[in-house]
Formats: sequence, structure tokens, C-alpha cells
Amino acid sequence: MPTYLALLNWTDQGVRNYKATAKRAETFGSALKKLKAKLLNIYWTVGPYDAVAILEAPDDETATAALLQLDAVGNVRSTTLRAFDREEMEHIITKATG
Repeated sequence: MPTYLALLNWTDQGVRNYKATAKRAETFGSALKKLKAKLLNIYWTVGPYDAVAILEAPDDETATAALLQLDAVGNVRSTTLRAFDREEMEHIITKATG
């Protein structure tokens, strides 16, 4: 399944409710399962982003739907990156080189 990195920043609401952040991550993982996606891990970070979520989804549409659901709750705003593992990158290189 494709992998996605979601760079997350807390909204004002999310900061006010910081004590529930671990529970919210668990809830997000459950919501992903309903979409046939999976939360691989989440890391709370120091720097320009408050957290980074690593997830798998069957396709871009599913990943986008999941992150729209997450953002709609109002605790975070996300920036999402599609990530390629080594095998996928080797396939891309093969396509590029003909």
C-alpha cells in the first residue's frame, strides 16, 4: 500500500485540548481502519510541525479522505506527502531511464 507522511500543526483548539492528543491519535487510527487504511505511527515533534503521522492507504483518494476527516475535527491542519520506499523508487528510476 502507498505510504503517506502527514505533517501536522495544532490549531488553537488542538492546543487547548493538548491533554487528549494521544487519545485523538488512537481515534484517528480507528477512523483509518474504517477506510481500509492504517496508521503506522505518529510522532510528536519539536520544530515547525507539532506531529508527523505515517500512514498507509490504498490510494491517494483514500488518504485525502482520511486527512480531510482529521482536519475537519478542528484540532490539526495537515500537509501530506506521498512517500516512496526503496523498491518503489527503483521502479520509478527504471521507468525514467526507459
